[in-house]
Amino acid sequence: MSESVKKSSFAEFVGTFLLVFFGTGAIIVNNVYNGVIGHLGISIAFGLVVLAVIYAIGEISGAHLNPAVSLSFYAAKTMPLNKTLWYIVAQILGALVASVVLRLLFPEAITLGETLPTGSILQTFIMEFILSFALMFVIINVATGSKEQGVVAGLAIGMTVLICALIGGPISGASMNPARSIGPAFVAFELHHLWIYIVSPILGAISSVYVWKFIK
Repeated sequence: MSESVKKSSFAEFVGTFLLVFFGTGAIIVNNVYNGVIGHLGISIAFGLVVLAVIYAIGEISGAHLNPAVSLSFYAAKTMPLNKTLWYIVAQILGALVASVVLRLLFPEAITLGETLPTGSILQTFIMEFILSFALMFVIINVATGSKEQGVVAGLAIGMTVLICALIGGPISGASMNPARSIGPAFVAFELHHLWIYIVSPILGAISSVYVWKFIK
């Protein structure tokens, strides 16, 4: 692994840690402290942490923070396979470490922010597909190569995450991100529906690449 891939992969680890720590952390705090944050507040937390991390590491790694995003850039032929795989490993590790830290900080929490269906499996799968499609469609249209960087990219992607969380949160949890779901699921030992949050976001995000290619 080259030095640049090491540094960018570590940036992905840190960025995904922050995403999961503050995003699912908002869910945990809301649960532990009697709804002090609320659904709107949780959605804002996810959108703002994504925006902040893009500004922080966008020029270093692209701030993918999401295996579905990295695989989509690979599908778009803007990112090599080796780098894609290292990013995915770093993202999943970042999410796992964040969830472990949250478990240690809030041992009384009954949830670690796991993404779980509230309706049918089909409804959840379709919702995650559409949300992930929308997120990646915005990302690939504001990114430079495989880099999400600049004021426009940060605002556009952060606001998309916020909107998707507002609409999809009550239905599917609005994961759009396999790593974000894997971390809490493994630490909380809640794996029953995890496959949905791995398969659907990847399919939705990659589908948006082909739509982007068509309209471009």
